[in-house]
Amino acid sequence: EHRRNSREHMVRESRQDRELGTCPRESPSFHSRFTTLTIAREPWSKHRAKDGAVGTSQGCANASSGAATAVTTALFEPGGDGQTPQVVVLVGAPGMGKTMMVRKVMVEWGEGMLHTQFDFVFCVDCKAIALPMEASVADLVSQCCPGLRVPAGKILDDQKKILFIFDGFEALGFSLVQPEAELSSDPREVKPLELTLMSLLKKTLLPEASLLITTRPTALGSLGRCLQGEYYVEILGFSAARREEYFHRYFENPNKADMAFRFARGNEILYSLCVIPVMSWTVCTILEQELCEMKNLLECSKATTGMMMIYLSQLLKHRDRDNPQVLQQFLLQLCSLAADGIWKHKVLFEEKEIKDCGLDQPGLLPFFLNERIPKEEEDHGSVYAFTHLHLQEFFAAMFYVLEDDGEMVSSLGRLEKDINKLLESYSKSRKDLNVTVRFLFGLVSQKSAEYMDKTIGCRISPRAREELLNWLQGRHRGLSHPGQALKISEMDTFHFLFEMNEKSFAQSALGHFTDLDLQDTKLTLYDQMALSFCIQHWDALGCVTLQGCSFHWQDPEAELDASVSCSQDRCAEPPFSVLSRRMQWCRLSESCCAELAALLAEHPSLARLELGDSSLGDSGVRLLCEGLRTPGCRLRVLR
Repeated sequence: EHRRNSREHMVRESRQDRELGTCPRESPSFHSRFTTLTIAREPWSKHRAKDGAVGTSQGCANASSGAATAVTTALFEPGGDGQTPQVVVLVGAPGMGKTMMVRKVMVEWGEGMLHTQFDFVFCVDCKAIALPMEASVADLVSQCCPGLRVPAGKILDDQKKILFIFDGFEALGFSLVQPEAELSSDPREVKPLELTLMSLLKKTLLPEASLLITTRPTALGSLGRCLQGEYYVEILGFSAARREEYFHRYFENPNKADMAFRFARGNEILYSLCVIPVMSWTVCTILEQELCEMKNLLECSKATTGMMMIYLSQLLKHRDRDNPQVLQQFLLQLCSLAADGIWKHKVLFEEKEIKDCGLDQPGLLPFFLNERIPKEEEDHGSVYAFTHLHLQEFFAAMFYVLEDDGEMVSSLGRLEKDINKLLESYSKSRKDLNVTVRFLFGLVSQKSAEYMDKTIGCRISPRAREELLNWLQGRHRGLSHPGQALKISEMDTFHFLFEMNEKSFAQSALGHFTDLDLQDTKLTLYDQMALSFCIQHWDALGCVTLQGCSFHWQDPEAELDASVSCSQDRCAEPPFSVLSRRMQWCRLSESCCAELAALLAEHPSLARLELGDSSLGDSGVRLLCEGLRTPGCRLRVLR
């Protein structure tokens, strides 16, 4: 009874005193939304001996099959070596789910589901709680739970029954180098807070109590020197299966969950970024708003860049806003580092590079870069990497479009800010720059420029917009043969324009071209959405050739032949003057014919339709003839 009451009280206190969220009785959605994360769990010595990598850029993608496992919150159960850890360090980049894991630990302990070996769990939110300059452990216990009926001194007598949680340890900013002689062994002795906490870490205080510490990778070096026999649990994010599970848990409505997940999975960049839990949350939150305004997501106005900017604003939500110039300078330097790395195929940066760029700012650096702890035999300093490769590509794109005072960039002395050089390299040989170029188009849109200025305090150069338009127009002129119709035959053009999502820009970019010619292309749902957007705003389009193309949903087992009509016509509500449509070898089936019939009736300007090597069948052709009989059909040639 005493243990049950203690748990209920502690969970209640976790909301009132440490802002860890509500208990399950108050917020049933907590259980319904919590999704299992993928982790790597090892003793520190083995972790360092393997490769020293903690919190590197690819999350689940880099996890070896032997080390990465799905994690429950049973962090204090015996490991593979049979040992029950007494100290667990939960490591993860910002947004990876460390605090959610702590909340889950508290809730499950309060319900008696896990960690029942502990009678008391004391959680200190290092990011929010107002800690005294001097305190004993008994003082900390009393401050965490001022309503406890049992005296703090009596609670501390049974050390094995106590778990201390320090969430966001890096936020304390303490020096962890303290004289051994000054450490405390008496839980009632008042000492400077640094010494009291160091005494808990070093186990001179309450040596049999258990500790759970959450931290970003940047604090691991100094923290590891204070602990002994600890286990490290690195959060790697959501696996592919867990990403889909999270979407279903978030939306609850299965139809909306399927629609949202299909949208995210159809965008390769966005889906890859959803390995980061807070990015999955950002995407779901945005798509939920979109679904409230429309019945489907085929016209979703939020492209990858827009979601990245919202994610960035979430990361910076808790930063010090008193000096925006410091943030702007930091971002310019960060973007320069990212772009330099992209040019050199480089994702790891040495400590000297970080310092040379002026990025060694503990209040900002951990939001963007993870620290890789060197192996014991290595003599160099720490190495850093962006949380995800696509984040590095996003900041690299920002480097080329952010306005600056000129003096800032020259002082970095790293990379020439020449957007045309980047675009030319992409066109000739550097196809690995595709994602960076796509982000360029997203960043120069009017909505993006306004959002960046208002929310993050960064200005987008209007000159970059003109340079991108000139490049697109000149690129396709060079690909068309003299005397022939000007055509577009590169799918990435439609990706770029869809990422920007501006009608006037698309009209300007496409206005000089009359033909669309795609061959042997597998069009994903995202491709179809991009194509549909561009066709709607392509006034001069006269001929569409889709030779040997196939149209797919993302799930191969749920392939939808009729997505041809969904992608090109149903979404393009306003009629467009396409005179000719060639769809040879697209293997269209009978199920497409009703939509093709509607196409003939709804677009009287369509004069030529080629459907070679399709599997329409007799019944399919009968459906097609229904469209041919309608008064609105003006077709002259059918093959």
